[in-house]
Amino acid sequence: MIDQIEKWIFQVNSNHRQERQSCSVLHDCFNGFYSPQLLDSAYFVVTDDIPKPDFPQLRDLGLGDFIDMKVRGVTYHDTYYVAKHAAEDVDLHFHELVHVLQWKELGIQGFITRYTQEILSFGYDNAPLENMAYSLQERFGKNKQHFNVEQFVRDNI
Repeated sequence: MIDQIEKWIFQVNSNHRQERQSCSVLHDCFNGFYSPQLLDSAYFVVTDDIPKPDFPQLRDLGLGDFIDMKVRGVTYHDTYYVAKHAAEDVDLHFHELVHVLQWKELGIQGFITRYTQEILSFGYDNAPLENMAYSLQERFGKNKQHFNVEQFVRDNI
């Protein structure tokens, strides 16, 4: 099933290649948090419909609530998708870039495996990868004091 999800992710990202925007446009917002190299190699797509892999096997595993959950953003590898109504939310972009780093550190199959296990074991609200992204987003939103997000993720993944 992991291979099926991986193929789906590559297809979704390929289908949206023309709509992708480089995160380098966020350089001024995230200077001192994310490196220019990361921002140059990550992308986002503003969309009406957030894509999600809706495979029967995922629902059979117990991920139906997660698949059906309304979200403002989701990350697949080096590309994240944001709902049009949330496209200007800098905190959301910050959060999704944390996930880009997690994908990078864990690899595609490693991220998919760990993320689904965490959702099943802890639920979305308590999943460690989500908690990391939310806590870093909160830290960014509170004081804007620069810190190296990439190093933090590497050290704490």
